[in-house]
Formats: sequence, C-alpha cells, structure tokens
Amino acid sequence: MSAEAVDRVAVSGSRPSTPPQTSWFEFLLDEMLLENHLQKSHPDPVPVQLVIQFLEQAAKPSVNEQNQVQPPADNRRNRTLKLLALKVAAHLKWDLDVLEKGLTIPVLNMLLNELLCVKWALGRTFCRGGWIVLFPEKQTKPGPHQMNMLNVVQQEKELTENILSVLKEQAADSIMVLEGSLGLKKDFYIHTLRTLDLLAADPSTANGETESSTAGLRISADELHCQVHYDLGGIFFQQGCSDQLAYEKAREHFQQTRELLLKFDLTLHVHLDEKRLAGYWNACRALTGALDPSDTQLNPYGQINSLIRTHNYQTFKCLPVLCLMLCLHDVHRERGLDEVCHKLCVCNAVRDALQGEVLSVRFHQLLHKPRKHVVDFMLEVCTRSLDKDRSSETSKRKMVIFLKTLCESLAEPHLVFVVTAHKLFTELLKEEDRKILVEQMRKRSATVNLCAKPLPSFYDIPAAASVNIGQLEQQLILCLDARRIRQILIELHSMAERPFWRVNNKWEVPPDYINVILNIKDNLTKDLVYILMAKGLHCITVKDFAHTRQLFSACLELVTEFSPKLRQVMLNEMLLLEVRAHETGVAEGSNVRPPPDLVSRVRGYLEMRIHDLPLRQIVGEECVAFMLNWRENEYLTLQVPQQLVMNNPYIKLGQLLASTCKELPGPKESRRTAKELWEVVVQICSVSNQHKRNSDGRVSLIKQRESSMGILRFITFIKKLREPLVLTTLISLFVRFHSIVRDDIVNEVTAEYLAIWPSTLANMQAVDVEAVAVTVKELVTYALTLNPNNQSWLITQADIYFVTNQYSAALHFYLQAGAVCSDFFTKAVAPDVYTDQVLKRMIKCCSMLNCHTQVAVLCQFLREVDYMTAFKALQEQNSHDAMDSFYDYIWDVTILEYLTHIHHKRGESEKRQIAIKAIGQTELNASNPEEVLQLAAQKRKKKFLQAMAKLYF
Repeated sequence: MSAEAVDRVAVSGSRPSTPPQTSWFEFLLDEMLLENHLQKSHPDPVPVQLVIQFLEQAAKPSVNEQNQVQPPADNRRNRTLKLLALKVAAHLKWDLDVLEKGLTIPVLNMLLNELLCVKWALGRTFCRGGWIVLFPEKQTKPGPHQMNMLNVVQQEKELTENILSVLKEQAADSIMVLEGSLGLKKDFYIHTLRTLDLLAADPSTANGETESSTAGLRISADELHCQVHYDLGGIFFQQGCSDQLAYEKAREHFQQTRELLLKFDLTLHVHLDEKRLAGYWNACRALTGALDPSDTQLNPYGQINSLIRTHNYQTFKCLPVLCLMLCLHDVHRERGLDEVCHKLCVCNAVRDALQGEVLSVRFHQLLHKPRKHVVDFMLEVCTRSLDKDRSSETSKRKMVIFLKTLCESLAEPHLVFVVTAHKLFTELLKEEDRKILVEQMRKRSATVNLCAKPLPSFYDIPAAASVNIGQLEQQLILCLDARRIRQILIELHSMAERPFWRVNNKWEVPPDYINVILNIKDNLTKDLVYILMAKGLHCITVKDFAHTRQLFSACLELVTEFSPKLRQVMLNEMLLLEVRAHETGVAEGSNVRPPPDLVSRVRGYLEMRIHDLPLRQIVGEECVAFMLNWRENEYLTLQVPQQLVMNNPYIKLGQLLASTCKELPGPKESRRTAKELWEVVVQICSVSNQHKRNSDGRVSLIKQRESSMGILRFITFIKKLREPLVLTTLISLFVRFHSIVRDDIVNEVTAEYLAIWPSTLANMQAVDVEAVAVTVKELVTYALTLNPNNQSWLITQADIYFVTNQYSAALHFYLQAGAVCSDFFTKAVAPDVYTDQVLKRMIKCCSMLNCHTQVAVLCQFLREVDYMTAFKALQEQNSHDAMDSFYDYIWDVTILEYLTHIHHKRGESEKRQIAIKAIGQTELNASNPEEVLQLAAQKRKKKFLQAMAKLYF
C-alpha cells in the first residue's frame, strides 16, 4: 500500500475495515492495476471519476524558475495519464450516455480532443446518445489553452458556454458529416484497452500500419446507420418548431431506424430508447399527416388526430372520453363538433383540477350558460375520474374544491341543485359544509341582477380570445416593467373579468399584507398592487435590487392616492430593500458605511408608533441586525424609547446584546446586562407553557417556544448578524448554556468571556436540550463562514466536535486554529492557543483514531512531558499512522530510547535503527546549550504540525 493510502486510513481510523479508495497516481505505478480495477463489481473510484482525475492531473500547469505559470508539460507522465483516461472511456465502450452524465462538458471536450490526438479518426460530435462513430478525418492537437482548462474552476461556466456556442455554430457541419456517414458501407473499429496498449507500445499504429487497425471493437455498418438515423431524427424533430419540412426529414430517419432495428437480434452497440423512438415516430406521423386510422397500434391521441383529419366525427364521439387529452383548439377549428368540444373541455378541466392546475378560460366560458346535459356529463366524468375507495385524500380534497367552484360558477339555481343533489357531492362533502354552501348559493341567487347584460355563450366569443388572453398572461408573468404590467392588466380586464393576480402561483405576498390588498375594491388596482409587490419581493430574493426599486416605487405612487395604510407598508418594504441591498454589498466585499439617510430611516422605523398597521416581523428583525452590524450600540442602549423596547422583542434583544458588548471585557461591569440577556435566551429555549410574569406584573417578553421569538426564528435572526463581538458574545452565552445542560465537567466546550454568565439554571427541566445543542453548532458554523481564521471560534468548533466524539473533525479544527495564528506553523503557536487542555484533547483524538505514534509526538508538546501516555501509545502494535516516519519529529531522548528498547524487544531491527539514528542527531545531544535544544524542539514541532495539517486538512 502506498504512503498516501496509509495516511488515508489514519484519517479515517473510525472505519478501519473500509478499504481505502485507490489514488490516481497508483495507476501510474502499476500497469495492470487499471484493468483489474475496472473489472471489479463496484470499483471505487468509479470509471467516470477516474477520467476526471486523470485529465485534471494531466492538465495541471507547471511553474518555471521565475515562478511563472506555464502550460502543462508534454512529458511521459502526462501522456500516460491521458492514455489512462482514454482506456477508461474504451472500457465504457465510448458510451456517450454514460460519459455525458458523469463528465462536465469541458472534461468531455478534453477527452474527445485527446482521442483526436492519437490520429484515429473521430466523426461523432455532441449528439445525444450512443457511442462514437469513426471515419477518416484529420485533426490537429489542441493548444495549451485547451489543456489548461480544467484548472480554471471559476471559469468553467464560461468555458462550457464557449464550447456549446462553437458546437451550435458548427451544427450544420455536424449534420452534414453525419448525413455523409450514411453512405459508408464498411464496418468500423473503435478503440479498446488492447488497441490503446498497442498504440502506446508502437506509435506507428497511429497511421493504421499495424494489426491494431482491425484489433478494436467492431461496429457494423448497419449499427452505425441505425444510430446516426436515430440521432438525425432527433435533431430534425427539434428543428420542426421553426421549419415544418424538418418533421418530414425526422419521420424518414425514424422510419429507417425502425427498419434497421428489425435486422438486429441483439443491439450491442446501438444506444437508443425504443419507447422514445416510438413516441417520436407517432408524433412525426401525426404532424405530417401520415397516420392511418385503421392502424391498431395508434395511441388515443393518434386515433383522435387521424379521425379529425379524415372528418370521421361519429367514430370520434365513441372514443373513451377520459382518454381525450389533446389541445382543444385542434377540435374547435373543425365545424360540427360542438358536443365533442364541450366534452373535451370538461374532461380537461377535471384532469386539471385533480392535478392542481388552474382551470382553463374555455371551461369558465362554458360555465357562463351551460345546458343541463353538460352539467350531467361533468358529474359523470368526476365520478369516473375518482375511485372513492382507492383515491388519496389529496385527490378527494381537490375534487371537493372543483365541485364548490362548479356551484359558485353556475348562475342557474336549478343547475346548482343538480350538483348538490348528486351522489358524489353528498359523499365527499360533510353535511355541515353542504349546508353552508347551499345557504351561500341561496343568498347569491336572491341578489342576482336580472337586468344584467346576458353573458356570451361558449362560441359567441371569438376563437382568438383565449389565445390572446394566454399570450397576455405569459407577458404578464415575464414582464418587470411597471408601466407595461399596468398596460397588460388593462387589456386583460377588457377581455375577461377575473382575478389575474392568480395567474402565477409563484407570486406570493406576505400573509400580513394579503387582507389589506384583497380589500381593495377596484379589481384592476387590486391586481396591479398585488403583482407589483409580488414581483418586487421575488426580485429581492434573487438580488435584482434595481428592478425591485422600480416596481416598489410604482406601487408606492399607486397606493399613495387611496390608502395611507398601504403607503406605509410600501415605505417599510422599501426600507427593507435598501437594508438588504447594502448588507448584500458588504457580504460581497464592500466596506462602505451606510449613508446617514439609511441609518435615519432605520431609526424612524424602530421608533414608529404602531396603530392599525400590518407589520412584518422580518423588517424589525433586519433593522435591529443592521444597527448591531454597524455598531450603533449607543442608539440601541440609550436612545430607543422604552415603550418600543417593551413592545418589540427584536428591539429588546438588540438592546441587551448592544449593552453586553459595550461593557465587555470587564466581567464585573457586564454581569447585570449579561444576566438579562441570559434570561431572555433561556426563555427562548424553554418548552414551558406557563406565561411567567416579572416583578411589575408585566407578561414576560418571550413566553414560550411557540412565540414569535421561538428557537428557529432566533437562529434565523442570528444568521443576519456579522459583527464579530456580537457573535463572540452569543457563542460565549450558548457555550455556557450548553455546558450547563450537558452537565459534563470533564468535556466542556471553551469560549471567550465565559465568566460573565451565570453558572446554574433555576429550572433545567424546562430547557429544550436538543435546541441548545443545535443552536450552538449552527451559531459557530455560521460565524466561521464569515471569518474562518478566528482562532477562538475554531477552538470552540473543535471542542464541539470533541465532546460529540467526532475526533477526526475535532483534530482538523484544532490544527486549523494553530495554523491561522502561526502562518501555517512557520512560527511557534502561542501557548494561549495550544494550552495543555487543547493539547490533551488533540492527544485523545489521535488515540481514538488509533494513530499512536502521533500521540507519542504530541505528548512532548505539554509543559511537562507525559511519558506514561507516550510509552503506552508506543506499545500499541495496531497503529494506523505512518509510525517510524514520525520518529524524525521526536526530540525527547527518553522517548527515543524507549522506542529502541521496544523495537529490540519485538525483533524489529529496521525500525530500531531508525530510532537509533534519530537519537544520534547532534542537535539532540544532552550536552548542548538549552538554546540549541529548544531550537531543535521548535523545528520539529513546526514540521510535525505541518505534516499533521496535510493529513487532516
């Protein structure tokens, strides 16, 4: 086993029985390893991962003596790696289905370029499916920029787009080449592992001068033609949207594919989906008018399409109604099909209802003035569509909603009675719900305006109306221009009177505002306000702040004319927009302080008197986080009105955090405010249902976990903070809290400022221990995303992993904490970072991972060397580390002498000699001055910690 493989076992000591993953470089050392590896039932890594690893290593740039990055060297190592990648692809039989799923486009492009470089021709471009087709074609070797592409990870997206752009430009040439290959009659051979080995052994085979030209995998001409016909059919089918003649070409190619498939007993080398082929074939025949009504293999859509084209309406009416799932306009344009069109409309509406889709405009038009037999047919379809014994509760609920919609849409009372008296209606709706609905229908019928203009019948509306409505709704969904949105809504309201804010179920307005908006009397204004706000909120989530400003400004201008309440709502949302925009800029690297106007607006919101105004908690939450992040502690502690503090939980929490941070690091001075903050957090994590009261009788700020400041909401609030001292304070609080509820003195987590917090809990049984554990983990992990080099947070994270027995992860963070404060161990780690407690925990981590030699080395780091632990560790024979390779890091002669004794006792002469050699180093001579001995120890400490970092990072 290689040294790297041994190290991997050491890292994963908790699972010593798991076989290590084979590293890429091991395939360079053993020629037979790759073939043996690929023959395994479950190789690890899998073939496509090997291709990626080989090409990544081959494409790594080199650095010259002037420290300049150079293209990858064309040396034996890199050529061998490329050949290994090709051999893996050959093992997969050049199956582009597998390669395209497992490789990114840049990697796949590089692999195919390497295949071109071996002078064996390549004719297949990036068509979907199948293996690579071969025919003579010369190619030049790709330049250095192609070879280096895998190393520029941040440019992979751009590189992918460039490759796809070139392929798109060359699509016509690719089609011409594939069409030309259909004229070839000879069989072909593609590379196998054997031919690639021959190629490596004899470069002359690149020109086909040896037996390897026929030693590859044989592909018959018929298999070649079948695959190419299938791919060309797919290409032309996609082009049919813009060129009707392309469907004819696609049909011809699919027909040839079907005929060729009949010749094969077993399609070894043709990769296609026969169900997809059948779908293509039926679609092409329908689109080109080549369907035969007598064909018994036609699916229902094909039968319907054929009957329409042959005007065989009588047979058409006899088809099973529930199979009619085609576009209504295909039927509607045929005259004499009123009854069938009605039935199709009903069937599609029932299907849409059961699938949770919006009911079509045509169905609503049909309900304007339906006849009784149409309503009867609707109920029959509903009954046949729903198996009451087997259908899910979700399907039944959707059917109930559909039946209610049907009742509400029918203007004639006798038709409503037909629905409410039906067996399906009485079985699905509870008696109480039925009574409420019937009563609503009676009230509505009593207030019907009999002088109203009659509604148009189903066919009185022009055929293009629904098309125009659909097109306008699509524009409405896509548009982000406020003026254009208003214009579209005006046009839609002139064509149909219905709530267009429901067009897109992705448009969401906060529940706090929904009632205020839906109470707007004018339907056009209601739609406009709802859509402008929903689109603006969506733009905030995708950080498109420019469009949000435009949409919100238009909405503010609109509501100012008629609603002071909505005006204040929009002002609040615009404030939240500016806060998020500024904080996003900071997260992306900007250090610009917020303008005074923004700070003033935030203060104004926090001081706003609340009357009958809907407020979103998130606005107050982010305003408080904003003030904490910009260290507005004076305002939060002194200038916030006391009444506001009592009414807004976020203001109270922000004030306590600001006060505690302001008084740090003096523990005595900060204990009062720290205790108040502690009590608030304890209540947040409490599961008590009792509403506790303070001494003045006032209900406590946070009553229970189910309140607005519950634990999950609190974690969300924490993740909006980024000021280091605030986060350190919260980490300190939760670490103390966690230690108390765990009640494990030996395995406590450490953090800064622990002394300012109480050391006991009055009612520990009321605390949700799991919530505390989750919060402390989430908090520290989040803080490290903001500053991964904060040594205090790193030690805390390491301790959390240590006390939860995750020793490998704990060791990673202990080492990282040392690395960040010593320039990756080029300097000595400060003793206040690697305290004896930290070192002892690192020793235990190594011991639990069965890395006993590392334990012995770390025992030297303690202020007083722990010989007992070191000797016990060295007695262990089942060690998962590199053992004698760590002897160079031992400077304590007593430990080295013990090593020589142990190896002599075991008869391990080679290891004994290594230990003797280590003792014999002149710088470890006990007669040396103390300064020389300390220098030798420091040098070995640095090298050992660097070696450990390479293992665990």
